[in-house]
Amino acid sequence: MNFVSRWALFTALLGISLLCQTCYYPTQSQPSLVPTAFPKREMRGAWIATVHQIDWPSRNNFDPEKQKLEFIQLLNSHKTTGINAVFVQVRAASDAFYAVSDEPWSEWLTGQQGRPPAPLYDPLSFQIEEAHARQMEFHAWLNLNRGTHKTTSSVHPDSPTNRHPEWFYTYDGHLIYNFGLPEVRNHLLNVVRGIVQNYDIDGLHLDDYFYPYAVAGETIPDVKTFQKYGKGFKSIEDWRRSVITGLIRDMAKMIQDIKPWVKFGISPFGVWRNQSSDPLGSPTSAGQTSYDNLYADGLLWLKKGYIDYLAPQVYFSFESKRVPYPILVDWWRSQAHPRHLFIGHALYKVQPQRAEIGWDRATQIPEQIRHNRQYPNQIGGSIFFNSSSFSTNHLGVRDSLQQLFRAPALPPAYAWKGTYHPVPPKLIRVLPATEDAGTQLEWKLPVDDLFRCYQWVIYKFPEGHVANIGNPEYIQAQVSGKVTQWQDPEPHKKGRYLITALDRLGNESNPSKLVKLP
Repeated sequence: MNFVSRWALFTALLGISLLCQTCYYPTQSQPSLVPTAFPKREMRGAWIATVHQIDWPSRNNFDPEKQKLEFIQLLNSHKTTGINAVFVQVRAASDAFYAVSDEPWSEWLTGQQGRPPAPLYDPLSFQIEEAHARQMEFHAWLNLNRGTHKTTSSVHPDSPTNRHPEWFYTYDGHLIYNFGLPEVRNHLLNVVRGIVQNYDIDGLHLDDYFYPYAVAGETIPDVKTFQKYGKGFKSIEDWRRSVITGLIRDMAKMIQDIKPWVKFGISPFGVWRNQSSDPLGSPTSAGQTSYDNLYADGLLWLKKGYIDYLAPQVYFSFESKRVPYPILVDWWRSQAHPRHLFIGHALYKVQPQRAEIGWDRATQIPEQIRHNRQYPNQIGGSIFFNSSSFSTNHLGVRDSLQQLFRAPALPPAYAWKGTYHPVPPKLIRVLPATEDAGTQLEWKLPVDDLFRCYQWVIYKFPEGHVANIGNPEYIQAQVSGKVTQWQDPEPHKKGRYLITALDRLGNESNPSKLVKLP
């Protein structure tokens, strides 16, 4: 029996595992769980855009060693802020920021499409390793619809746009994939398959670009494709939506079959439909909508469970007249669905002189986060665009986020993908603190090879504090599942310790025995 089959078997046998945090403890030794100021589970993500070198690498930096240093500095900065997941653009326009690909190297990585890094390295492998070293999730972000960007300066002979020009049409200066062609969808599935098979990613992420945003005076030239493949559909619009939904469904199944622990998520444009067009839509008046203009029915994907999370780009302020932030977010959270809902925030809009209403307020983003946190059972966290905006720190927005995220948070768990909880660790040695060194803990790995721990969470409870692992302020450290020892960096602060194990889906084990030092 192969690995995937074994995973499926264990998941089926143990699917009745309880999901609530309180059920992780033996009844007689369950620590008290009391309300806390910070959520223990919260997505705190940052998008890292590579198209045009927006976030990484920096403009005209084609030196691999400098690229590595920049990425390390970026991760360190995000870690300090409290970010626990990065969403890195690894495919910007039928190109690759990774080595194992049938598509050419990206011009934004090396200066010319198809030119490999010199000296050669695999950016994706490097980025994943560095993110995991900091206990951050790594989601590989792909743009699906672009063959070339309107500002593309070089196109390699092996680009899909040259090998299969019949797959594309021109719209607003871009070459766009014709999703209605089965060959196109198969190619995109193969791109995703290669990344999932060859790289140790935690998630596969798609952005909002499916069919192109509408441009005045232009029409999508796919009528002949509709005539050939659209039999049974009343309109070309319904057919386009069906094409995209079928692609998402097939992509989800493929990812689940290859690596069940890899999460699949999408960040569509924030407005699904306006209520003026559909009574089920949000009470907004957006000029374009995901459903009507991009033919992306994110609400359907969410409700059908085709994706593991949806992160609508709610890039609007509280004061917006057409699309007020709380109105749209409350509409999204009111939709019954079995998957995670994260909110995409426009960090890049925070500027002291921005004309768009509301974004010149330093409290705009903090108020959005606080609004979301009122509904922890419906909103699982946030993702911020873009990473450079953390560095510019306009109006102190990064400082504000650092305060809001000053207690650690574990990423949300994905119970529907597998509810097996890891075997709890067993402490085998505890060395008390000395004047020069903090307490040292050593523990055993779980005996179950299949569900070996992915990460350890170490809790420390100061003298007089209840052992409550529901409170993330007691999380002292998160370390790789590959290590079995840890030393407290605070030698003069005594306390009691617990260790739990996390699997790839965020499921947490029972705790180790509570250790009180003499």
